Amino acid sequence: MGAVGLNFGSATSGQGFDVTATVNQIVTNLKTVESPWKNQLAALTGKDTTLSSLGAQFATLSTDLQNLTDFSGTMAYKTGSSSNTNVLNLSSASAAAVAGTHTIVVQNLAQRSSAASDAVSASDVLTGGITFKVGTGVWQTVNVGNGSSAATLSGLSAAINNAALGVTASVLTNADGSERLSLVSQTSGAAGEITIANSSNHPSSPTTLADLTTAGKNMGLGLTTIQDGVDATITVDGVTLTSAANTVANAIPGVTFQLLSAGSTGSNSTPESIQVVIANDTTSIETAISTFVTDYNAAMKALNMQEGKDSSGNAEPLYGTSVLAQLQQGLLSAMSSSFGSNGINSLISLGITANASADGTISLDADKLSTALNSNFAQVVSFFQDTGNFGSTFTNTLNGLGNSGASGGAISLARSENSSQETMLNDNVSKQEALIASQKTRLTTELNMANQILQSIPQMIQQVSEMYSAVTGYNKNNG
Repeated sequence: MGAVGLNFGSATSGQGFDVTATVNQIVTNLKTVESPWKNQLAALTGKDTTLSSLGAQFATLSTDLQNLTDFSGTMAYKTGSSSNTNVLNLSSASAAAVAGTHTIVVQNLAQRSSAASDAVSASDVLTGGITFKVGTGVWQTVNVGNGSSAATLSGLSAAINNAALGVTASVLTNADGSERLSLVSQTSGAAGEITIANSSNHPSSPTTLADLTTAGKNMGLGLTTIQDGVDATITVDGVTLTSAANTVANAIPGVTFQLLSAGSTGSNSTPESIQVVIANDTTSIETAISTFVTDYNAAMKALNMQEGKDSSGNAEPLYGTSVLAQLQQGLLSAMSSSFGSNGINSLISLGITANASADGTISLDADKLSTALNSNFAQVVSFFQDTGNFGSTFTNTLNGLGNSGASGGAISLARSENSSQETMLNDNVSKQEALIASQKTRLTTELNMANQILQSIPQMIQQVSEMYSAVTGYNKNNG
C-alpha cells in the first residue's frame, strides 16, 4: 500500500486540506488488494471465451457426424432418373427407397371427369335446376336462384360452388359472347366421375334447366358429361397398377413420380418401357464427409493455436492446461483408430489421411472416397452407422470432450470449474468493495471534522490573543 500524506501547509494558515483527494488516494490504496483477484478473473474470462468457442466448434463437428450416422440422414438419400422424362418424371426418392432399376410402362394417364352445357346468352334468364352426383356419391340438386344467386348461368355457377358438392363450376365464354356452364370434378380418376341426372338414370329428379329468354333450347340446356374420370394404368416390373392421379407415390417404395404422357408405341402398338433408376446419393455423402473434414481441421487448428502466444506476446488462455492436452489427444486417438476387418475399416480406407505437417489436421482424397462409395457402399454405411464402429465411437468421443455427455464433457467441466473460481473471486471483490465503501464513509466524516478544526485554528488564535490582551493590557500591535 502506498503512503498517504496530508498536505495543508502551515497548521496556522487556515487553509486545511483537500478531503476528497485524500479519501480517494486512501481508497485507491485499499483497492490494490483486489488486483490479484481481478487479474485471476480476467484470465478465467479469457479461458471461458476460448472454451466457449471450442465448444461451438465441437458442436458443429457433432452435427456433421450426425448427418452421417443418422439412419434417415445423408447416407439414406437417394437420387432417381427416368429414361424418358417426357413420359415419366421423378419427383423424389426418400430414405425408404431402395437402390435399383425398375421398368415402367404407362398405358394411359389419369383424367378428371368434366361436364358442360350448351351455349346461352350471358343475360338469358334460366329456370329449373341441375341434379348430378360425383362417383358413387348421392345425387345433389342445385336450383337456379339458390343462395340468392341471379337466375343466370353465372348465378348458377356461383350457387354450385357455394354448395361445395365436389365439383368446381365455372362459366366459359365463346368468341361471340355466349356462355357455357363447365363442371370439373375435384376428385381425379374414376372415383370422381360426374353423372348428370336425366329421365333414365334418375327419373325421380332429372335435370330441369331451361332458358326462359331463348325458346327452343334442349331440356337441361344439353348439360352432359363430356370427359370421363379415368384412373391411370401402369405396369411396374410387370405388375399392373392403377392410380387415381398422375402423381404416383405407391408404385415403388419411397419413390414419387409424375406421369406426363402415355408411352409412345411402335409398330407392334406396344407402349414404350421406361427405365427408372434409383441410386444412392453419393454426391451428397461426399459433400457431407468433406464438410466433416473441414470442420475437424478448424477445431484442431483452434486447439493448436492455444499452444502459442498472442500478438502481444502473452500466452494463449489455455496454454499449458490439462484440458487442452485432453482435447487434442482425444481427437487424435479417435481419428486414428481402426474397426473390424472389412475393406472399409478406417478413415484411411475412405481417403482421409493425416497431413504431412503432423499438426493433427487431415486431408481428403475425393477420388478414393468416390471409389469407396461406388464399390463398397454398404461397408461405408456400416463404418458410420453400426454400433462399435467409427461413427458411434467418435460420437462418444465428441460427447466426452465437448459440452454434452452424461456427466458433462471436458469443455463443460472446465467451464464449470472456472465458474466456481469466478464466483469465489467475485465474492472476495464484492466484500472488499463493501469494506472500502464503509471506510470511505468513515474517513470522509473524520477528515471533514479534522479539516474544519484546521481551518478554525487562526480564528481560535485570534480569540486567545484578544483574551490575553484584555487580561494583561498588552497589545502586541502597540508594543
